[in-house]
Amino acid sequence: MFDDFFTRALVAGIGLAITVGPLGCFVIWRRMAYFGDTMAHSALLGVALSLLFNLNLMLSVFIVAAVVSLLLLLLQKRGALSTDALLGILSHSALSIGLVMVAFMTWVRIDLVGFLFGDILAVSEADIDLVWGGGILVLFAIVYLWRPLLASTVNPELAEAEGLQPERARLYFMLLMALVIAIAMKIVGILLITSLLIIPAATARRFATSPEIMAVLASGIGVLAVTGGLFGSLHFDTPSGPSIVVAAMGLFVLSLLPFGRKGEIETAIHSTHGGHH
Repeated sequence: MFDDFFTRALVAGIGLAITVGPLGCFVIWRRMAYFGDTMAHSALLGVALSLLFNLNLMLSVFIVAAVVSLLLLLLQKRGALSTDALLGILSHSALSIGLVMVAFMTWVRIDLVGFLFGDILAVSEADIDLVWGGGILVLFAIVYLWRPLLASTVNPELAEAEGLQPERARLYFMLLMALVIAIAMKIVGILLITSLLIIPAATARRFATSPEIMAVLASGIGVLAVTGGLFGSLHFDTPSGPSIVVAAMGLFVLSLLPFGRKGEIETAIHSTHGGHH
């Protein structure tokens, strides 16, 4: 019924959506949307380095994203600039250095559009193994780190007092983000990764009554967005990555319609949150 490439795209997209759902919830709870963007922008620098030194693309993107997050942690500790200013500097610098490096590498033919917007229809079976293998790893890590991550999101001081090591949880969270960005780049592209992280989680927030339910719902909504976006792109002959984001956006808009009650999760997370960033 479908061509092989479409089935592969669907399987890869669903695997990715399941993985990024719970991570997206933490991005929203911790108000770190801009951080996700910065990590995604650093991916292009990873691409440039992998071409220059002939490295594995995913490994290179992961290393650069991880280095950028460590840089951010170090600069935050120095406290000279606000986090959003630091993120703005790191984000645009990494993206621009990547673009300049690519421009210098005249001997390499590079499909920039493919990297920026992804090419889910070109995923191979090896990519699917990577998405699902990496995804399962990330989900196990999230389950394992759930309590320290949630505690340090709600109240870092209390988490510290309970011996949950919020700083370490935060570092692990950033490394998981770097891994997901490395996995997701080929599928949805550098510019669309953040939207797949944030939009399904923001939609789930409306219906969730607990953090755990929100994480599960975010994955489910992501799967719906991927499926709807791919079928839409097949039907209307539109680019697949952006179509997935448009589908996610559509679900988000639907969730804003005034039906049912708003999930209680807002109050649960933010009553104890005290506006912590």
